[in-house]
Amino acid sequence: MTTPPDPAALYPDVAARGSLAAALRTEAGGCLGAVPATSPDAAPLLHATVASTLPHREPLRISAWSHERRWSVRGADQFQGLPLLDGRTDDLAEVATAARAWHDGAALEDIRRAAPFVHLSGRFEVPDDDPGRLAESEWRGMLQEASELEYAWQEAYQALIEAAYAEPALRALYPFTSHWALRFSTTTRPRLSIVGPCLTAGSDGMFGVGRGFITADLGLFTTAREAVALAVRRLPAGLGPIGLGG
Repeated sequence: MTTPPDPAALYPDVAARGSLAAALRTEAGGCLGAVPATSPDAAPLLHATVASTLPHREPLRISAWSHERRWSVRGADQFQGLPLLDGRTDDLAEVATAARAWHDGAALEDIRRAAPFVHLSGRFEVPDDDPGRLAESEWRGMLQEASELEYAWQEAYQALIEAAYAEPALRALYPFTSHWALRFSTTTRPRLSIVGPCLTAGSDGMFGVGRGFITADLGLFTTAREAVALAVRRLPAGLGPIGLGG
């Protein structure tokens, strides 16, 4: 295992300022102004957070890489803690631009336009924590994630997510994945209430439906549509609207 270099050697400009937050302010050329940017005492050269004026946004998290001169950003919603955007760049000025836009409450698309290194997760913001909208946001994020995967079984997994989303009974539930298995809940994060079967897409192009986690005890199918149809039939009757899981 390679020992990472001394952060002060990898980031001498940051070390000269004493912290990543202070270096961000310098790179911003005054554009951060009175924006709350802080670094932890434990690792001031490697981490910083920038608060947002929008209460439904968590502070933007900025992290320096340990083996290479580069920074990552992650901006999440406050209620679920799920990423709305992320990104990585070797340009600290770009990070400062994204941080200012995040703080000011700029729309997600506007943040990406201002800082093109930013990647949007596909989720949209739900300031009032409406559970139905949170479920739709999670579906949007899952659909985009599936389209961006570079694994050999990406096409099968994408087909499974799209087929499940096309079914109103499943689309009305909150989707989530664990080890790329698709599952459903009657409540949003952070407290999920699992309902219905577990769906999987295999590297062999087969689609499984199971009562347990990553099993196919209910059936294996050659198409995602067949697997999803069985999942719909196995849903319990009388499911009500999605509730908040918190």
